[in-house]
This record gives sequence, C-alpha cells and structure tokens, in this order.
Amino acid sequence: MLDPAIGALLAGLFALLFAVAAAQKLRAPSRFTEALAAYRLVPAGVARFSVLVPVLEALLALGLLMRATRVAAASTGAVLLVAYAAAIAVNLRRGRHDLACGCGGPNERRPIARWMVARNLLLAAALAAAALPWNQRPIEAADLLTIVDGTLITALIYASLDRLLSRVSPRGARLQGLA
Repeated sequence: MLDPAIGALLAGLFALLFAVAAAQKLRAPSRFTEALAAYRLVPAGVARFSVLVPVLEALLALGLLMRATRVAAASTGAVLLVAYAAAIAVNLRRGRHDLACGCGGPNERRPIARWMVARNLLLAAALAAAALPWNQRPIEAADLLTIVDGTLITALIYASLDRLLSRVSPRGARLQGLA
C-alpha cells in the first residue's frame, strides 16, 4: 500500500504536469494540431480533433485530485504518457530527429529525442504508482508540508532538467535558434 502523503504528492505532481501541458496546448491549438499532424501517426482528418488531447489532459489533472476518479485518471494518464513515448520512438526510428515534440509552449520548437522516450516511460511508471491502493492513515501537518513543498521542489527540478536536456543537443539548439 502506498503512503497517503506519497500518493498525494504523486497526484499533485501529475495534476500540475497535465494542467500545464493542457494550458500550453490550448494557448495555440492550431500549433498543436500542426505538431500532432507532423508525427504522421493519425490520419489528417483525425488530427483536426487534436483539441481533445488537452481537454483529456485537463480532465486527468482534475481527476487525479479527486479520490473517486484518482485510479482511473492515474491509469489513463500513464497510458497517455506511454502513447507519447511511443509516438516519439516511432518517429525517431523513422529518422525524423528534427520533428518538433509539441511538448513545450506554442512558440517552442524542441526536437524529439531519445531522452524524451525514457522520460515519458519513467513518468508513466511513477504515475501508475499513484493508482495503487493508499494506506488509510490520517494526513498530518508534516504530511501537508511534505506534499506542498515536495510538489513545488519536484516541479522545479523537473522543469530545470527538461529545459537543460532540451538545450544540450546541438540539433535542439539549432531548432530553437540558439546556435
């Protein structure tokens, strides 16, 4: 059984991740539609329904925060992250290394990379852990501090590592106009 403080920390982290991802895609839905279509994994007619992806991400963010829907949201979110990893892996295998990942903001053109596949699979495994049964012990004040501070610190570390790894490759720097 998962400790409720760890479970709440995971649920909070992934709710934040999916909420930010949804907001970024909804800021410029046509850019996300272009990015999705560029992966060449769905028929062109299906890509026009790309707005459903950020809607799903927003619903996952909400679902992770509610006890009644947490397991379904965690399971669905893990599957979505695996699907993202698979889409990137397929295109890397096709040799399409300069394809923009579609995972940053609307004005960010980050190329897909192997580390993104590994990241998404690792995230999927961590999110799947939030679907495990939670111990029913009461949450204490120290737990709340752990949950809030742990969420903020982990989110900052994640954002820093994501930014660093996206700028390390020369191809990424060229695509972003940094080199």
